[in-house]
Amino acid sequence: MILGVSIYEILTVSTLVFFIGVYGFVTRKNLIAMLMSVELILNSAALNFVVINKYLFPGNLEGAIFSIFIIAVAAAETALALAIIINLYRRVMSLNTDELETMKY
Repeated sequence: MILGVSIYEILTVSTLVFFIGVYGFVTRKNLIAMLMSVELILNSAALNFVVINKYLFPGNLEGAIFSIFIIAVAAAETALALAIIINLYRRVMSLNTDELETMKY
């Protein structure tokens, strides 16, 4: 147990965060909200890496290293996605996915 919390409770929270991210990505029409949903999914994966590593191999830090790698990839993905979103907003003046037809062809 980590601070009195069992692995099942932490994995339950991670699962909830993952499915909230999936639900947000599928149902939202705004690009910023979709980007935030992808961030929730990546944070859920990072939490899984840390928790499973802590319970299976308590002395090793591979889970934390993978989580730091996920955070770095998420930061790069966010910077690139925001640059694309800003460029699309300048061209179309909207962030709704229904109104974006510039990248279809």
